[in-house]
Amino acid sequence: LTERFYRVDNARSRELGGTGLGLAIVKHILNRHRGRLDIASTLGQGSTFTVWLRAAA
Repeated sequence: LTERFYRVDNARSRELGGTGLGLAIVKHILNRHRGRLDIASTLGQGSTFTVWLRAAA
């Protein structure tokens, strides 16, 4: 989920929208700030995305 996503078919890209980079960008930012991303998913209920960042001292 956190890797870059590339679409081969441009027609479907326009139809579905988005770039597929959202979570890849989040992961990159968190790595730069020594943060963490937790992802939990339950079938039929959805997903939870939790971002962990250290507080400034």
